Amino acid sequence: MTPLLNVIIIYARDMQRTAAFYERYFGFTTTGEIVEGLIELAAPEGGASLLIHQAAKSVKLGQVGVKLSFSVPDVEAFKASVAALGLEFGSTHQANGYSFANAKDPDGNSVSISSRAFRTTAPA
Repeated sequence: MTPLLNVIIIYARDMQRTAAFYERYFGFTTTGEIVEGLIELAAPEGGASLLIHQAAKSVKLGQVGVKLSFSVPDVEAFKASVAALGLEFGSTHQANGYSFANAKDPDGNSVSISSRAFRTTAPA
């Protein structure tokens, strides 16, 4: 049996604020209700769900050990749409047939948007 990655747990200082961030800018849906110590967010068009968990005071947030990368067909269009809502991404970088840009969530965790899944040419 092959395991399926379908949930990502994000530790947060302010669970409601972090849930609202992923709901507002990335289209996740949630009731915002804390159930069993977690706020669950459903993926907008499939993919992994998010669980927001209260971070203990001893947890060091904002490390670069993990980065959430969201696939978008047009990086610049997505950047413009969320900028209108208040989220600013950094510079757009070009790679092997795709582009990407980075930002941070309210807890300093790295998030990126990338057109890699939509590239039409094979990597060099």
